[in-house]
Amino acid sequence: MTDEHPCSDDYPYVAEGPRAGIRPFALADADEFVARSRESRELHRPWLFPPDQADAYASYAGRLIEDPTKHGFLVCERDGGGIAGFININNVVQGGFRCGALGYGAFAHAAGRGLMSEGLGLVVRYAFGPLGLHRLEINAQPANTASIALARRAGFRLEGFSPDFILIDGAWRDHERWAITAEMVRAAPDAATGATSG
Repeated sequence: MTDEHPCSDDYPYVAEGPRAGIRPFALADADEFVARSRESRELHRPWLFPPDQADAYASYAGRLIEDPTKHGFLVCERDGGGIAGFININNVVQGGFRCGALGYGAFAHAAGRGLMSEGLGLVVRYAFGPLGLHRLEINAQPANTASIALARRAGFRLEGFSPDFILIDGAWRDHERWAITAEMVRAAPDAATGATSG
């Protein structure tokens, strides 16, 4: 991995906060993403298996770039542009539902620094603004306390429990269902400023 990151002129942020910005995945991110995934295996297992080979990254990023039911975002540190993690909106359904399911992961060097919390807030507001969605869901395994804490900090509410919900690493795993709606975000005070959104 090098210390260089794709040029921000070529890959601009779609939203920015004080310390983090979010931008779509690019094929040019392969080297850094793969290296960060390899460094983060201990943090991610057994919850998450992001691509850690160049060909797997190309396939993964290609789906996020091409599939209209998916929106993938890299959470980047504004100081230097390094990738801190990723947040994907999957299974987007429009029409009367206007909903998507979030999946995310921090990389080990950025874990515990608040960058993913900031990034998730940016993704939620982008989803309810430019993307026109109304509801976002997070499904997290009950023992994945870091993922659940991130959902809670972002204002998601616990809505239920789904046994044998998602096939992960060869087994069907139970998940808690967390969700947030556009109305909840508009009504909630902004964590950084105390102001309301919208």
